[in-house]
Amino acid sequence: MAQLKEQLNDELFYRDGSQLVPTPFALGIAAQIHKILASMNGILHQGEFRPAQFNGSIALSMRESTFELFADKISRIREQLPQANQINVYAKEQMSFDALIRGQVDFMILPHDISQPPTKSRELVWQQLFADEMVCLMNPSHPLANTTLSIPDYLAFQHIGIHDRDLSEPYFEQNLKQQHGTRTMAMSVSDFGAAAVMCHHTTHLLTCSKMWAQCAYQAQGLVQKPLPFEYGKVAYSLVWNAVSLNDPALQWLHAKLVS
Repeated sequence: MAQLKEQLNDELFYRDGSQLVPTPFALGIAAQIHKILASMNGILHQGEFRPAQFNGSIALSMRESTFELFADKISRIREQLPQANQINVYAKEQMSFDALIRGQVDFMILPHDISQPPTKSRELVWQQLFADEMVCLMNPSHPLANTTLSIPDYLAFQHIGIHDRDLSEPYFEQNLKQQHGTRTMAMSVSDFGAAAVMCHHTTHLLTCSKMWAQCAYQAQGLVQKPLPFEYGKVAYSLVWNAVSLNDPALQWLHAKLVS
């Protein structure tokens, strides 16, 4: 490390309490270093991966609502890695696409509009895990709870949006705006769970994943209705850095996540 600091003319890390924090220069070269280390892993650890002997760490990134759908699978993966240091699951807002490129996380799982360009990075690979649908959730005492949802009804009430600084405007939003009008946003939150809680206390509408709505605790008791307009195709996908699969442990983890 001392030699690297001297040769690169940078401290690379500084201490913040009990943690070592990478410098801006270190973060800038992280993607290239990740490629080198991943290739070395592929050379040094050839052969069959033995989960029971793995003692490293695994890092995943996803929304909190996505974790609800994959918690059982992640639990079963953890059981097959009894000697693993730990599995770290980060919020997508904390560790997003840049973190995949730098090697800070191994895989990301996220719901998205299939028509959206995933990312501009050629280093990232996307694989659809399963198709989904979109639904509209509302309070059971909502004026629309006992009626068939129409487009005028949908646009007449305020909505709860979900923040996402990485993905472009969804197809359903673009198509709705072009064909019928723009939704009125009452507020935006970080996740489906927070939005569903607000639905319990307001007449705001939430447009979200049907798979999530059917299993989430926060959505229990809310009325679920099909969207009254074309919204394209949506899915949950697994995203990873192409060089990561040089690591036999990550090859094994990939197979478990897509199975």
